[in-house]
Amino acid sequence: MKSNQELIKLTNKYVAKNYGRYPIGLVRGKGTAVWDASGKKYIDFVAGLAVNNLGHCPPTVVKAIRKQAGKLLHVSNLYHIEPQSQLASELTRLTFADKFFFCNSGTEANEAAIKLARRWFYDNGQPKRFEIITMRDSFHGRTMASLSATAQKKIHTGFTPLLPGFKYVPFNNIAAFKKALTKKICAVLIEPVQGEGGVNLAQETYLKSLRKICNEKGILLIFDEIQTGFGRTGSLFAYERYKIKPDIITLAKALGGGIAIGAMGSTNKIIESFSPGTHGATFGGNPLACAASLASLKNLTKKGFLQKASSQGDYFLKQLYCLKEKFSIIREVRGVGLMLAVELDQPGANVVTDCMEEGLLINCIQQNTIRFLPPLIIKRKEIDLLITTLSKIFTKMQQ
Repeated sequence: MKSNQELIKLTNKYVAKNYGRYPIGLVRGKGTAVWDASGKKYIDFVAGLAVNNLGHCPPTVVKAIRKQAGKLLHVSNLYHIEPQSQLASELTRLTFADKFFFCNSGTEANEAAIKLARRWFYDNGQPKRFEIITMRDSFHGRTMASLSATAQKKIHTGFTPLLPGFKYVPFNNIAAFKKALTKKICAVLIEPVQGEGGVNLAQETYLKSLRKICNEKGILLIFDEIQTGFGRTGSLFAYERYKIKPDIITLAKALGGGIAIGAMGSTNKIIESFSPGTHGATFGGNPLACAASLASLKNLTKKGFLQKASSQGDYFLKQLYCLKEKFSIIREVRGVGLMLAVELDQPGANVVTDCMEEGLLINCIQQNTIRFLPPLIIKRKEIDLLITTLSKIFTKMQQ
């Protein structure tokens, strides 16, 4: 491919137009940088939407993929798969969960969690307990059940009727949650930090209250850590920051180091309801993805890695607050670890394109919120470059 224009032309002719794509075609990546088809370099503050936590093409992950590709690409879950068993063992060591189910994406992980919650109550003689409470501005995926769980009207438009069994309440509002409780509620599905909703942080007191009420009412607490997992918030998993344990956790994005894989984990008591024939995924936990995941986890859990990433996040957040003091167009700065956002008082689309012209990739969500999800290996000089660029852009916008 010789140029961005040729790649764009090919995409437009043959690929479904369900994505609003920027006019560049990325063809190569290394560390925190990517290059387009014309050879231009960009520092990536999107990281494949929190997938490339180790950066692009991390050598140990690439090595593991190459090695596994020469041994075994796919069989099926009719058999025992060595890398899958090893990955499940490692994830149980790192989390509260006793067992894991593997799939291919975050939305599939949430589908598995929804099914497990319903099935567990069915198995325990309470088939009428099938409703799940989710939060306004949440995002849990785009398949029909996870789309129905997502409490954003724009995600629902054109896909009604939604699947029944979901109730929406405001985020960080325990009174609204209590009011929504009925004898039909089986679970609560929540993101500790709402990513697509605007990088909204759950209050610690709120989550602890949810945990307490769930214990009292026999309700399952499901944490969607698809975006927050694997060091994104400064700890390996966000639930560790809040010092509470959910009953079910969903994972994806950074789990595979760039390879597609999802996972859903729970305790033995609950996950035993996934008996043979209740759920499955043809490619779930395939050898290649699991080998990549094992290599990725080995890097993420190296001594000092998360501490350094957390320190970079603190520095980044401090610099964003400095911008807020300087520019009145910034309504709010939010975030934790390297999951950060700046909310503006006007649309932010032009900020994305202006940064792109300067060789920086960022993301705009909810029309006016600029989101930053850089690789966890981001350098301070790269953060400084972004801050300087944003300062120039905001100066023009404020004139």
